[in-house]
Amino acid sequence: MKKICVFLIGLSLVGASCKKYLDINTNPNAATLATATPELIMPQALTGAASITNTYNSYGSQLGGYGANAGGYGGFGTAISYNFASSDYQGLWSSTYDNLEDFQTVINLSSAKMPAYGYFSGAAKIMKAYGFELLVDAYNSVPYESALQGSNALTPAYTDAAKIYVTLASLLDTAIKEISTAQAVTNGSVIPLSTADVIFKGDMNKWKQFANTLKLRLIVRATGKANFANTNFDAAGFLTTDVLVNPGYTRDNGRQNPAWNTWGFAYTGGDATKSWIPSTFIFGFYDGHKILDTLRGKATYYQFPATGNNQLGHESVDNPKCPAGSFWYPGTNRAGASAGNSRGILKGPNAGFPLMLAAESYFLQAEAAVRGLGPGSAATLFNAGVTASFNYLYQLPDGSVSGNPAADVAKYQADNVGNYLVNFGSAVTAAQQTEAIITQKYIALNWINGQESWNEYRRTGYPTTVYAAVPDPHQTFASSVSQSTRPDKLPTRILYPPTEGSYNPANVPKNISPFSSLIFWAK
Repeated sequence: MKKICVFLIGLSLVGASCKKYLDINTNPNAATLATATPELIMPQALTGAASITNTYNSYGSQLGGYGANAGGYGGFGTAISYNFASSDYQGLWSSTYDNLEDFQTVINLSSAKMPAYGYFSGAAKIMKAYGFELLVDAYNSVPYESALQGSNALTPAYTDAAKIYVTLASLLDTAIKEISTAQAVTNGSVIPLSTADVIFKGDMNKWKQFANTLKLRLIVRATGKANFANTNFDAAGFLTTDVLVNPGYTRDNGRQNPAWNTWGFAYTGGDATKSWIPSTFIFGFYDGHKILDTLRGKATYYQFPATGNNQLGHESVDNPKCPAGSFWYPGTNRAGASAGNSRGILKGPNAGFPLMLAAESYFLQAEAAVRGLGPGSAATLFNAGVTASFNYLYQLPDGSVSGNPAADVAKYQADNVGNYLVNFGSAVTAAQQTEAIITQKYIALNWINGQESWNEYRRTGYPTTVYAAVPDPHQTFASSVSQSTRPDKLPTRILYPPTEGSYNPANVPKNISPFSSLIFWAK
């Protein structure tokens, strides 16, 4: 019997955390100034950012070609037609603004206690930039300058998306300056992040690297579309480690790694979401149709190379079914109450959740080098990105490495001699080099930070897709029943949520189309 439940599990998956209608207009100080402190707010705000990024990963992975509909389910609706309504993915908006209120509260509470609270203020501003970039990349122009002001701006104006990008880059510069100022204080008055920091455990140099890398993402994505006041970076450099949130995830109600909870197993041991499986398109980057990558394939997918896959939009009861724990959990222990301790994408309920991978940092630097936006050898940075991808996938939940990533990278390159998507030296033009970088980023972020892969496809057109009259699932990740009017048959964006039409109608942009309205940096 077919289960007509995909709308609830799929598109509404990202709406589960909506708890207030006017998240961007509530006063972040009204009920908290008397009792709250930055020390109390920061851990839950960072943990909330992980949960929100998990929902963005689901949205990006579905639209960006990592997933397809599994067998035994029907009613996929707009998930396969792309003819979105304002209610689709609406939880992205409300949950992100709700989280941004928390970081704004930390900033507000810290402002009168500087530089003592410079670490808190700096980290909160970095996370504010992180959250607003998520919103801009999904919606384009959003409330920024008038947002998060409570009763002072109940119907906030929208700020131009390119201007927000420029402002976020400056905000990251300010955050680094505040952290550096606090680091220079020698009288012991600076309050350390310590246990409030569930990402870097108080390592402020890593926070500055995170800020630099986020700023680099802004500049790489928007150069030519936005004019940045300062394109220099702090001497701390860029990320060389993964940005992992872990407040103490454990197999318990409400305390599991959010990706494990969504796609692996519930805390009770029951199955999580089973209505999505790998797409044939992404599988081609592992099984030899485009690239042969057997080692990352085995680290990524259950029963690789026999992993079930499908073309998005092909609905049939005969489609491959998703196993318990999903295909993205490669472990052999499929008993939900004890599964885990695996390498791969879904490692276990106690694994850290990635906000950004070191692999993405290296690929951003590589593209910057190709385009003359940054220093370094593009080839060296490209290879470092591939290696960092292997390193992340081979890690167990405790951070130890299972296998030999360096040796397996060498085998990967040997198995694909002459393929410029793997061996950077074979890319003879800047276009081929960029395609190789974005394609490897696409592979590295598979079902991990899918929103970034979706953003990069819309910006660059890579990985390359071809949509024919009878679409080849190895050549396109667009749905076979797409209603898009674009040549690639993909959407361009999602719509503003219905709450904005109801409560902020004078300011919300009108006549937005999922097939023709572009994010400002998109092709």
